[in-house]
Amino acid sequence: ESVEKIGSEGRIRLYEDRIKLLEDEKNSILDRYKKVEEENKDFAAKYVDVEAENNMLANLYVASYQLHSTLDFNEVLRVVMEIVINLVGAEKFAIFLMDDKTNELLPAASEGLSLNEIPKVKMGEGTIGRVAREGVSHFTENMTDTATSGIDAANPFVCIPLKIKEHVIGVISIYSLFTQKSSFSNIDYELFNLLAGHAATAIFSARLYTQSERKLTTIQSFLDLLKEKPRR
Repeated sequence: ESVEKIGSEGRIRLYEDRIKLLEDEKNSILDRYKKVEEENKDFAAKYVDVEAENNMLANLYVASYQLHSTLDFNEVLRVVMEIVINLVGAEKFAIFLMDDKTNELLPAASEGLSLNEIPKVKMGEGTIGRVAREGVSHFTENMTDTATSGIDAANPFVCIPLKIKEHVIGVISIYSLFTQKSSFSNIDYELFNLLAGHAATAIFSARLYTQSERKLTTIQSFLDLLKEKPRR
């Protein structure tokens, strides 16, 4: 009877050891499954980011093509505004351009705000003037505060310098977005940088072309006047 008891206890221990081994294997499989599941979620998130970045690059390609497809100054401003609205998602913003004679930034176009509401800004004055002087973008750290605070036309929560190399020709000042964000993503920052460079080049070229056209028209009118025969 004692021998049978010992044999029975041995089988029980053997079964318990096998059960423990199976439980350990099950837990190991579950751990591996959780890791694979986390990796899949990570890959899915990265895929979404890559898709969003690809879409943004495609939109930027189309936008840059539109910017450089015309030398009409007003048309270029219109295209820049459409980009800021559709790609950035800005609800209220203004485009300031530098007046080299007075060293002031003058509002050239706006959305959601009347140009009469936007004062001209001296170089180095407020957020806009500082961005124009230093050539470095300004981003408000706590964007959630912008939803409740009033709009200060001289101090936007985002201000991007329009630069050609190191020469600032103006700024884009954003006061509110259609969808409130708590922070900007890396894609947003890349968008701002690319927008600033392409928009600056297009605006500068169109402005120069327009000025040249006006001068040529004036010169041609003067030459035509000289060609006229004097009346007797």
